[in-house]
Amino acid sequence: QVQLVESGGGLVQPGGSLRLSCAASGSIFDFYTMGWYRQAPGKQRELVAAITSGGSTNYADSVKGRFAISRDNAKNTVYLQMNSLKHEETAVYYCNAHHWNRPDYWGQGTQVTVSS
Repeated sequence: QVQLVESGGGLVQPGGSLRLSCAASGSIFDFYTMGWYRQAPGKQRELVAAITSGGSTNYADSVKGRFAISRDNAKNTVYLQMNSLKHEETAVYYCNAHHWNRPDYWGQGTQVTVSS
């Protein structure tokens, strides 16, 4: 069974950067598409970025060019580099593990606050 633990969130000024990490346990990590979602207060959870086991990436239009998702399968870890952060991107960021024929796994979330 996969467990996901996010880290790296915190307070950052607009225009600043953060790198989130998601450490996964379990031997099936390599077969999962890994993703980052975020949920702002009162808002719907949305996909931010995803990366397949083969390294193919997908980004929300709003973060293209500013965020970069990567994974290190040897470390069972997925990262989200976030640059030029905006106030409206304040949210809880969740790590997700997705398999085509298995239930998704979710981390507990890490808070990202973009504020002056």
